[in-house]
Amino acid sequence: MRKRLPDYALFAAALLLASCGSETKPTPASESPKQAQAPKPTDESSRFPRAGLRSTMVVPNHLLDKNFMPGGTLAHYKADKTEFDLFAVRLPSAQDAAFLLPDWNKALAGSKLVPSFGGYFGKDGTRPVFVFAKGAWVAGVAGLPEKDADLQARALAAALN
Repeated sequence: MRKRLPDYALFAAALLLASCGSETKPTPASESPKQAQAPKPTDESSRFPRAGLRSTMVVPNHLLDKNFMPGGTLAHYKADKTEFDLFAVRLPSAQDAAFLLPDWNKALAGSKLVPSFGGYFGKDGTRPVFVFAKGAWVAGVAGLPEKDADLQARALAAALN
């Protein structure tokens, strides 16, 4: 007469065998989501005002040399003897754009909130910078005093739909 294994032992053995069927492989480092490269930014040159525009370029990553900034489009302007830049970055959502503004607040010396835009004005080194979010966009003006930057920012904001 054979001894019968208790039912729970058979159940445990079945679970053990079922778990051995397929092997889970770790994701290679090259496929890690954290290391995945961001898609190349789109050339948004057509969104910038034409008056005084000298050149535009697509920056693949770290716009204005900021580690927290993704890539975007940078436009260089010259009006009389004044030179300045406008920039725009399209992010996946308005929430993503809003989350970048506190980084700008920390990065700019003497940063102050500009309530009419919900953005910040301050100095990046010796250069004044005004940055704001509009929907899924982070945009701004570099190289102009606040009053002049405000005027340029309004023209740029109107083109960001």
